[in-house]
Amino acid sequence: MEEISRNDMENLSKQNLPLSIVAGFAAALVGAVVWAAITYFTERQIGWMAIGVGALVGFAVRMGKGMNVSFKVVGAAFALFGCLLGNLFAVYAFAAKELETTVLGAIANVDLEIVTNIMKESFSPMDLLFYGLAIYAGWQFSMLPQAAPSPEVPTGE
Repeated sequence: MEEISRNDMENLSKQNLPLSIVAGFAAALVGAVVWAAITYFTERQIGWMAIGVGALVGFAVRMGKGMNVSFKVVGAAFALFGCLLGNLFAVYAFAAKELETTVLGAIANVDLEIVTNIMKESFSPMDLLFYGLAIYAGWQFSMLPQAAPSPEVPTGE
């Protein structure tokens, strides 16, 4: 049976899943805006941004000092959410440019069904790889690292 270190016991009592959810959501929003801005200004979707979104979300989720798998699930889910939302924001940004309005104006005036159809048409199987990398990064970075077990010290008996 694996022993839990004193530091791990203290951290277990400090876990805060609600904080992780709020921080993960906020990081996903920030990542989505950055994703959309880079996509808009470069006129290219740079898949490697997904890893950045995943890492950003994962480290934000870590604020909740999680030490169990539920924190990893939150990190992975919000990482994917941030990537998908970034794509959605990018479509609205391009629609705003086309309609000569603001992004908020495009969100208010462009039917969500049209936007989802655009997202479906622009989807590439390579997107799955980058979404997977985002999920992996969100999963990996979202939980506090656990302390390595301390080596047994001979007592000399």
